[in-house]
Amino acid sequence: MIIIDEKRIFEIIKERNPASISLNGPDGILPQVQETAKNITKKFNIPAYVLADTTWGTCDLNSNGSKVLGADIQFNVGHTINTEEYEKNVFLIDAYDDVGFDSVAQKCTELLKGKTISLVTDSQHLHQVDNVKKIFLQNSINVKIGKGKGQLNDGQVFGCEFYPTSELKKEVDAYVFLGQSNFHAAGIALSTNLPTYILDPYFNEVREITEFAQKLKRKSTLAIYKAAEAKTFGIIIGLKEGQLSKVFGLKMKKQLEEFGKEVQLFALTDITNERLRNLKGIDAFIQVACPRISTDNQFDMPVLSTPQANALMKLLKNEDIGEYFEIPHWL
Repeated sequence: MIIIDEKRIFEIIKERNPASISLNGPDGILPQVQETAKNITKKFNIPAYVLADTTWGTCDLNSNGSKVLGADIQFNVGHTINTEEYEKNVFLIDAYDDVGFDSVAQKCTELLKGKTISLVTDSQHLHQVDNVKKIFLQNSINVKIGKGKGQLNDGQVFGCEFYPTSELKKEVDAYVFLGQSNFHAAGIALSTNLPTYILDPYFNEVREITEFAQKLKRKSTLAIYKAAEAKTFGIIIGLKEGQLSKVFGLKMKKQLEEFGKEVQLFALTDITNERLRNLKGIDAFIQVACPRISTDNQFDMPVLSTPQANALMKLLKNEDIGEYFEIPHWL
């Protein structure tokens, strides 16, 4: 069950005395966010708006929506990082899942015995890392926890940011992700090119994500080679507050034009195949908003992320594209 740190929310409301507030969180915990909104209104008798659009992380908080509503404070729930107040009047509130990992951790000890592994997880399961580490050490599994960097806590990854795993790449045999998220685990496998296992406490199963990640990589590499044949490109700038990579987009435009490509600039809040179908005369796109849009979704034509775009530049120069995903941050 997801447990939201309502105590901290109530403390901030008492300190700031807002006339209204807004809340949001990942889709999977929106029902709990709704309950917290009800509790706030009941306790403080103020409007509590639930921002029900998607929020994928600190790059996508929808703080603009909160401003449009005139909310004095926004609480983004479930995207724990190493700071609480992300921008003025935007607070990141912890939400932990109280599901236990003891059973599934014991289940994989024979598989990992004698190996050196790195434990990694997302925001909801950070509090379980020490417990699983203890179980592994008791079963002759050597455990390393990568140091956090930027916004990340020790042992934490985002969908596009992998510093705690990248720094241990030469020291471990495999990675073990605590949780159910293929999304996060596939990113670990792609950015390290090492075996990656998921410890799923909900289905009490251990599964390797490596082959799934390699399928994503093959699809991404094919898109790069297809894009190299394109004559016209669309550069897509993301309009979400943390995805506005305008400088890199303009840099890509200039480089492509130096190769004789025709380039048009676009801006989108949500980059989907349906939206791109409305844009005509474009052979391939480069989107500089969120790299996972390109790796995890199907498009009718090549839609490259930042790492893929960098690989494309090498390809156009007749250079080896290399292991373009093996970097700690995909932006």
